[in-house]
Amino acid sequence: MQADLLIHADWVIPVESPGVLEQYSIAIADGRITAIAPRVDAQSQIDARETVTLSGHALIPGLINAHTHSPMTLFRGLADDMPLMSWLNDHIWPAEARWVHEEFVADGSRLAIAEMIRSGTTCFNDMYFFADVTGRVAAQAGMRAVVGLIVIDFASAWANDADGYFDRAIAVHDQFRNHPLVSTAFAPHAPYSVSDAPLRRVGVLANELELPVHIHVHETAAEVRGSLEQAGHRPIERLRQLDLINPALMAVHMTQLETTEIELFAANGAQVVHCPESNLKLASGHCPVGQLMDAGINVALGTDGAASNNDLDMLGEMQSAALQAKGVGADACALPAEQALRMASLNGARALGIDHETGSLAVGKSADIVAIDLSQPETQPVFHPVSQIVYAAGREQVQHVWIAGRQVLHNRALTTIDLSLTLQRAAVWRDRILDDPK
Repeated sequence: MQADLLIHADWVIPVESPGVLEQYSIAIADGRITAIAPRVDAQSQIDARETVTLSGHALIPGLINAHTHSPMTLFRGLADDMPLMSWLNDHIWPAEARWVHEEFVADGSRLAIAEMIRSGTTCFNDMYFFADVTGRVAAQAGMRAVVGLIVIDFASAWANDADGYFDRAIAVHDQFRNHPLVSTAFAPHAPYSVSDAPLRRVGVLANELELPVHIHVHETAAEVRGSLEQAGHRPIERLRQLDLINPALMAVHMTQLETTEIELFAANGAQVVHCPESNLKLASGHCPVGQLMDAGINVALGTDGAASNNDLDMLGEMQSAALQAKGVGADACALPAEQALRMASLNGARALGIDHETGSLAVGKSADIVAIDLSQPETQPVFHPVSQIVYAAGREQVQHVWIAGRQVLHNRALTTIDLSLTLQRAAVWRDRILDDPK
């Protein structure tokens, strides 16, 4: 067998199939995985143009950040230690009105992608203005992305009204149609910020274009209370009435749930994206991950934006998700390490409708691969590699990353992004925002 690249590692963790493969190798050709075999067999049967031996490393599928707002890296730390609506109304939305335009989005997206690659993320699901800019930056960096087609009731630098948001959404979708790395999803912000007519239109277009619908839902008790006071029902009931609860729906946060709502999601095949660290930081509540999974609901994992997390570290998010589930459920067996890794990889791919392409290490799938160095003191000795990755490893141990077979991180160095320039641009934005007289 011929291959472009052959990677030997101490452990290969496929995720889709159970267990850990010891002393295995992965062969890559034309950007795809062509073989996963014992090292002794791979050495004798595969003729590769390049061979990499990674002693002490585990290979995992590229992590999938199923919910973030990538340009908001430039607001990291701008407003901390306050509840969600104060954070949004008094700080974030005014800052966005002042600063968000194409240059801001390009620089913020590039900073986010650099951070995500360096922490083992190979795909992100974004929700932000100027999705075309984020998509182009991702494509230039060789990063897999699903960019959100924003819909929101108020005017912004991106669009003035509902028609404007939909016109731009269709244009962005057409721009990335059939792109090998960048795709799109409708991204109405939240039930409290998008009225009925646009939400109905989202449902119709999402069905016609076969796109996911990515929306914040039941993030806080105040959101649910406000809906009850204003409309007489909870936000999920409103989405049900609008025929939006279906397999295309990716409901983000979901901290306030009743049993009937979990049953509704399970019966209709809707997806949930859990963001534990953002929920903890904003004191929004706890997503009942165990109950959702027991009901058969696909639960993915996301960081949310760096302005409310304050990082885009999916390794850390896995640990937080596993620990929170145990603490909230008073059950040490809740959300074991293997499930946490699956949430951060294959479950995310399934929520985004790209599990045929990525999310696990399997022959025929795209070579989206992360190599984590477990030989460091922080992760020694290794009894169970998946447990070490979820409970002990840090993002600084991510040594190599490939996306569609292209190496985008080599020995911790980014190969497709000028890190020095990216950091310079971040400093420029810090100075602009600090010097703003408001």
